[in-house]
Amino acid sequence: MKMNLLMAFEQIIEKAKYSQLSDEFYSDADKCIKYVSTKLGLTKEQSVMMALFLNKSDDSNIYISEIGDYVKCSTIRIMRYKNDIDVLENREYIRCCREKGRIRYRVPIDVVEAFCHNEVYVPKNCTGLSCQDLFSELEDYFDMRSDHEITYEKLKQKINSLFMDNEKIEFVSHVEDYALCEEDRMLFVLFSHLYVNNSDDNIGYHDLEFLYEDKRQWNRIKTELSRGTHILFSLELIEYNNDDGLVDRESFRITDKAKSELFSDLCLESRNDNKFNKDLIKCEKIVEKKLFYGESIQAQITELSQLLEDCHYQKIHSRMKESGFRCGFTCLFYGAPGTGKTETVLQLARKTGRDIMQVDVSQIKSCWVGESEKNIKGLFESYREKVKKSALTPILLLNEADAIIGKRQEGAERAVEKMENTIQNIILQEMENLDGILIATTNLAQNMDKAFERRFLYKIKFEKPTLEARINIWHEMIPALSESDTQTLASKYDFSGGQIENIARHYAINNILYGSQINTIETLISHCENERLETKEAKRIGF
Repeated sequence: MKMNLLMAFEQIIEKAKYSQLSDEFYSDADKCIKYVSTKLGLTKEQSVMMALFLNKSDDSNIYISEIGDYVKCSTIRIMRYKNDIDVLENREYIRCCREKGRIRYRVPIDVVEAFCHNEVYVPKNCTGLSCQDLFSELEDYFDMRSDHEITYEKLKQKINSLFMDNEKIEFVSHVEDYALCEEDRMLFVLFSHLYVNNSDDNIGYHDLEFLYEDKRQWNRIKTELSRGTHILFSLELIEYNNDDGLVDRESFRITDKAKSELFSDLCLESRNDNKFNKDLIKCEKIVEKKLFYGESIQAQITELSQLLEDCHYQKIHSRMKESGFRCGFTCLFYGAPGTGKTETVLQLARKTGRDIMQVDVSQIKSCWVGESEKNIKGLFESYREKVKKSALTPILLLNEADAIIGKRQEGAERAVEKMENTIQNIILQEMENLDGILIATTNLAQNMDKAFERRFLYKIKFEKPTLEARINIWHEMIPALSESDTQTLASKYDFSGGQIENIARHYAINNILYGSQINTIETLISHCENERLETKEAKRIGF
């Protein structure tokens, strides 16, 4: 039968068992060893070591002592083959993990598959990659470093080679233009990997420490990062995150400026766009509705409407920015259900020509710890992208935001409580840095955390409509009502606008099903009684 790699390796292994790798073994296995040496371009010693490692390829933790046990050699004797083993590692036939003073090896599955097909393993050609492919390679490299399968120096060499082979990629050319030293470039490439591959905009020291073998090197870099003196800050490539409006010197992110400059090839906004685009309400699709408010609310809504007119918005935005004020506009609409909070946002958007990015907060809160934080970050990242792309700044609507603006848990210990606090801190930070228009609606403002209260520029309380407003709403909803019937319904029932709309819909449905009602007022009163949902006094049980 014609020889192939697996047959040659198998015969080498059979002859090597208990052989002590003696001269007699090399003589006896010469034909097989020469086949492997010629096929793979290895010395005879390297070929034997490759066979011994391949024999344990189902084990991801191969120790030199185990190789010694198989051939009945001391570990020290096997250590004489250290240079040959290093060649196999450099050729990427084996991977070596150096962790906590212990050395172990494994054979990558790609190498095993190549040998199974009687082929020479050739590392992947990394020339002419796309930006996405480049970051896939970087992910593999940093995974190897995290698993201690590659040294810092070797990682640096691989990244340098990867960049040289792909210098035309926009990300690579921009990084080269920064003229960073190798150490600083390595750190920034790690920041970029964490952002692109892990969607991480909240990078801590624990995310970076694995890169370094030299503790003195890491401590120096950590000090520069904590003091803000690292060159990545001065080049505006990274910045601190904020916690409740305060700078968090242990949390970093890539700046928006760097993101737009470096990652345009990747269209990263699409990661979040698909999730939130379905809730985008185009202004031209909003149906006009006439709303009725009390005098105080009407004055505030009118002022807000004027602010959102683009001619005023741009002037005020520029003036605020020049004066050093926060230039984002944050509004809270609070009050009882059905008082027109959400509909007011819709009508403001329609009138001022702005689209709405509507978010149901309960839907982006995931049951998986850590996912909710990513969802919230992704939401604001997606909104920032929409602001950049829109002719008129859209409105970010956090509808029914009760779940995220409530009082934070003091001394939170449970994972869920910590997650809730983290989500709130992220939103507070985003509100602090907002460059846009955010409107939140809630029914439970009395439970709102004080930190949120301070960050809402406009706080408008929606109360149930006055008698006059109720008369107008009844008339608007059911124009066929007589003046006296309208007066009767408005006086007898202290309903919100949403409740009156419900009754009007029931009335319309009945007219479609059964024809116009002869006694309109009696039919409407019946619907009103059903709308109340008042519970009757329960019967007393006992003596």
